[in-house]
Amino acid sequence: MTLSGNEIRQKFLSYYASKGHEIVKSSNLVPQNDPTLYFVNAGMVPFKNFFTGAETAPYKTATSSQKCMRVSGKHNDLENVGRTARHHTFFEMLGNFSFGNYFKTDAIKLAWDFLTKELKLPIDKLWISIFEEDDEAGKIWSETTDIPAERIVKMGEKDNYWSMGETGPCGPCSEIYYDQEIPCSLNNPKCAFGTCECDRYIEIWNLVFMQFERHADKSQTPLPKPSIDTGMGLERLTSILQGKKSNYDSDLFTPILKDIQKVIQKKYGANAEDDTSMRVLADHIRSTVFLINDGVLPSNEGRGYVLRRIMRRAIRHGKLLGQSKAFFYRLVKGLVSEMDQAYPELKTNQITIEKVILAEEERFFDTLDKGLKLLSTEIDNHKNNKLDTLSGEVAFKLYDTFGFPLDLTELIAAENNLKLNQADFDVCMNQQKERARAGWKGSGEAKTNVIYFDLAEKHHTNFTGYTELNTTSKVLGLIQNGVITTEVNENEFEFFTETTPFYAESGGQVSDKGIIKSKNFEAIITDVQKPKANFIIHHAKVKKGTLKTGDTIQLQVNPVSRQPIQCNHTATHIMHAALRKILGSHVRQAGSYVDDKILRFDFSHFEAIPKETLAEIETAVNKIVLANISIQKNEMDYDKAIEKGALAFFGDKYTDKVRVISIGDYSTELCGGTHLNSTSEIGFFKILSESSIAAGVRRIEAITGPEAIKHSQLQSSIVQKLTQQLKTQSNELPDKIESLTNKIKTLEKEVSKYKTQLMQMGSADLLKDSFEINGIKMVIHHTEDAKSVRELAKTLQDKIKSGVAIITSNANNKALVVVTVTKDLTKQYPANIILQPLAEMINGRGGGKADMAQAGGTEIAGLKGIKDKLVEVMNQQK
Repeated sequence: MTLSGNEIRQKFLSYYASKGHEIVKSSNLVPQNDPTLYFVNAGMVPFKNFFTGAETAPYKTATSSQKCMRVSGKHNDLENVGRTARHHTFFEMLGNFSFGNYFKTDAIKLAWDFLTKELKLPIDKLWISIFEEDDEAGKIWSETTDIPAERIVKMGEKDNYWSMGETGPCGPCSEIYYDQEIPCSLNNPKCAFGTCECDRYIEIWNLVFMQFERHADKSQTPLPKPSIDTGMGLERLTSILQGKKSNYDSDLFTPILKDIQKVIQKKYGANAEDDTSMRVLADHIRSTVFLINDGVLPSNEGRGYVLRRIMRRAIRHGKLLGQSKAFFYRLVKGLVSEMDQAYPELKTNQITIEKVILAEEERFFDTLDKGLKLLSTEIDNHKNNKLDTLSGEVAFKLYDTFGFPLDLTELIAAENNLKLNQADFDVCMNQQKERARAGWKGSGEAKTNVIYFDLAEKHHTNFTGYTELNTTSKVLGLIQNGVITTEVNENEFEFFTETTPFYAESGGQVSDKGIIKSKNFEAIITDVQKPKANFIIHHAKVKKGTLKTGDTIQLQVNPVSRQPIQCNHTATHIMHAALRKILGSHVRQAGSYVDDKILRFDFSHFEAIPKETLAEIETAVNKIVLANISIQKNEMDYDKAIEKGALAFFGDKYTDKVRVISIGDYSTELCGGTHLNSTSEIGFFKILSESSIAAGVRRIEAITGPEAIKHSQLQSSIVQKLTQQLKTQSNELPDKIESLTNKIKTLEKEVSKYKTQLMQMGSADLLKDSFEINGIKMVIHHTEDAKSVRELAKTLQDKIKSGVAIITSNANNKALVVVTVTKDLTKQYPANIILQPLAEMINGRGGGKADMAQAGGTEIAGLKGIKDKLVEVMNQQK
């Protein structure tokens, strides 16, 4: 009987569980405490700290099916996805891991046993590669399995040696390959395993033997506890077991492809180009759904930008398949029904995922239309200037600003007999990558000084700040200017202690402030960070005296700053619950920030919230505040907390034991922050603003306690002043202001009408100052009224009968130039062509049509040379 993809996943996990491995749930796609990665890209990433020794593993052996993303690099170019049988952006990696427990012999025996006995893969189709210097692995394969010796092949370091980086754990690896017994795709007459790059032999499983530590001088020493890391792609294994030549023909993809065919009304297999586009959709809906599920939302930077690129590539292929309106979101339901057995959270978040995708689709279809208009204008300009190559800068602007796929720009350019300047595009792209690299701040954790890794191994900090604000503890270490020292007596420094009441910045909550002191020393605490789990570093500034390692100090949190922080944090929980009750359960936290002045909460929602609804949310929160509900804080097992209905947030990493904050039956969340004892301590809650920060993500800013009261008093004062100035009652203010606004609009219309009449009367006078160039009548006029520039240009166009008119303005510290040409001259002297060199005079850009074009710029002084430049341009055009 053929196994399904879901059955293969479960069979793998069950097999290793039966061999004593802990089944570890897949971690979030967003890596935790690893700012070097955008996404988890291998099964070992969540265990990285166990392999390096930075953390101690709670189990000796583990197994997992890990969600992975690969969207760049040698083997996973995004543009290849859909065009090949095995490239994917999202995939699942099956793996088994040993943290100093078993090593090569057991790793090889277990892998071989699973493939040949559990899955019953034919031995005569399996090949093994080993590192050329790893005779031990070769001997184990020969002695413990029934693989023939001639099918164990030695390969070099490039293929069969693994390292975590320039330094750190490394070691040889052994790979298991499957012979598809298909003709060589490269037509190599000497095609053989290990010597040919064709698709006949495909890698199934990589067994990494971590047995050395690589040092900065490139030398290697044996690890005290050699470890095992293996990885096997579920998609590839499934296609092999189901006898398919392409991953897309396995049952992990065929249900998705069936859904796609229903949505786009085309048949898979009928047309090669359509098939490519459908495979793109099948792959990209998987990565899109899992990224959004794990808290990544479309944006213009970082991980959100990667997601946006994936989604827009999918939508572009949908457009190639004939889709002209949102369709991609309709594929979510089918995918969830296929994957929710392994990932039940998909079902919980399905509505949110669909709405995020729909919002992004609608936005992109709109930008596609705008991009097409810009491209059309640029193509006209290039043709008018008799250019045969489309500017790479234009192509990049379309790509970067409008999310316009490069292949689409290239295709449309080719249809208009234009080539694309790829070199210029690449220059712009590389510059953008450098900017992005410079702006990348990692995955959100504080930058970790290398010395913290060593310190965190030896020292753990006991945090007591949930129950006390003052404590006494011994100074275990001092750091100044990034170097460990034994004493400090001036400037800024860092220190760590056995115990601290200071909360370290995390979970969106800022750190505590306060002081430390001893008999002869005092310092101000300016910041507190947690560079590693259970290890807290205090940043301080010496006020007086000398502090030495080993000194006993008093640590005192400032209650004046802690209390409003707690008010804002507890209010955030209440508001989150109110949002879910009033707007719907699709509301999920997407980010937060809490300090002693304000709270900021980002959440998934797909439209602006009406003022009436914001008032309803505010009232709901204040009802809970006034109800004086006791706030419970408990520690419990993660699974138990989820069963009780506690909310766990996108992107957060939770240990087996979690802290649960409960506010009656109104709100229950997992949270490590500090909170009040009762809701009444909040005093008063006030929403300041609601806005959009990304497609499908809204932000609310609010204040509590004294800050909220101060704000309300200020608003009341403003209302009183307005009632006095407008001589009305406060409840009549809106009507009074609306009435005045309408009067102003009416007067502005009348003024505009009179201006137009005066302009028309004066246009005849303007013609008196006309002059000729090559027999063409020219008029140049300057006005301070920027609003009337285009209207004046149209008037002159009518009055001049035949000629060219230039209107300039420098209102509001900006230079403006409008060129208008009568219809009889547009072929010889198109306005948009005349405009370009004039725009350069004012350091500006612009565009338009043959009869009228406009440019704005910053160089007002350039307006003085407009006439001379016009003469030059007209002489060139004759």
